[in-house]
Amino acid sequence: MKAIINTDQAPQAIGPYSQAVKANGMLFVSGQIPLDPVTGQIVYGGISMQTRQVLTNLKAILAKEKLALADVVKTTVFLENMNDFAEVNKIYGEFFTSEQPARSAVQVVRLPKDVSIEIEVIAVYP
Repeated sequence: MKAIINTDQAPQAIGPYSQAVKANGMLFVSGQIPLDPVTGQIVYGGISMQTRQVLTNLKAILAKEKLALADVVKTTVFLENMNDFAEVNKIYGEFFTSEQPARSAVQVVRLPKDVSIEIEVIAVYP
């Protein structure tokens, strides 16, 4: 059994997909980009601000299901430029402060709306 999860506290999907899907005790959260959920506009100001917005959006989707970043078991970070990795890692560490999840980070050719970062997560229900 699966359930579609959606919240207005995070940006709405910009295509034919769900913000998240709950299945078998896990929450699969679609990749989030640095969109402001209120304005729907891209947050500019460099990789630090974009990373913060992405992680804030992920937290909002998790919160809809009464989950937190501590419940995340796997993240995938997509970067436009791997040279941003050190700064992304710094901000990421501010959000994932203990019991960090498994993670992959890859450089990609292009991301939706030409942003610099996208992150997807998988969380488990306690």
